[in-house]
Amino acid sequence: MSVLEVKDLQVELMTGTSVVRAVDGVSFHIDAGETVTIIGESGSGKSTTAMAILRLLPDDLAVISGEARISGQDVTGSRAVIDKLRGRAVALIPQDPMTALNPIRTVGRQMTEAVRVKYPKLGRGEARARALSLMEQVHIRNPAKQFDAYPHQLSGGMLQRVLIAMAVSTDADLIVADEPTSALDVTVQAGILDLLLELQERTGIALLLITHDLGVARLMSDRIHVMKSGSFVESGSVTDVVDHPQHPYTQKLLGAIPELGPWEDPALAVPELAKEASRG
Repeated sequence: MSVLEVKDLQVELMTGTSVVRAVDGVSFHIDAGETVTIIGESGSGKSTTAMAILRLLPDDLAVISGEARISGQDVTGSRAVIDKLRGRAVALIPQDPMTALNPIRTVGRQMTEAVRVKYPKLGRGEARARALSLMEQVHIRNPAKQFDAYPHQLSGGMLQRVLIAMAVSTDADLIVADEPTSALDVTVQAGILDLLLELQERTGIALLLITHDLGVARLMSDRIHVMKSGSFVESGSVTDVVDHPQHPYTQKLLGAIPELGPWEDPALAVPELAKEASRG
């Protein structure tokens, strides 16, 4: 059984007096341990697809139809179902780490709250211990110090590691990563992508990656769906889509990438990413 199965998903957005079909009948699935990427330019519908699956679009602005199942449960029919799964069976890594955390609460408090969503019977001390362990797992240096810091006291890369730790804390079957590195500089991006690969290998999570960057998609993905104007215009394995693109839009995206090979600067080399880039 797939961790995520989407069939004929459609999203219509109300914009003033008009209706825009932002997602137009997309279907795909993700199995345990797989990374499936939806790639496209801004406005293509890729993030709307992810937000529709998670039911994070406002009901008064979005009409969602079709079917999406997470761990076998239909999340499109009733908001109550996804409310129970979100933070337990499915977790989100948002795009901008600088705005995703509450600025007036410490990082540690927000992490323990995330832990206790999944494990409400944990005491405060047990939740703290688990949060500190997760911070170590995502390679946050001196986690005890960072635990008591406020978000503005940490770098963007460190905050993204905190958000990844919070997502992993739920022991979710599925993680949705919505442009998880677009707000970070290139050296920090490499470390975050390598961390996601490491965690996926260790935990076997399914990952839905949303990105505009075909280079990132090539390094991370098992399958790629290229999205334009709400529809998938090309789908397939990394080799099919990146090395043998058929659709002019995919070719256009590829043409915008100066260099799609492995990391060439030794100072930026990330072993896992270099290994991924060498396949195909």
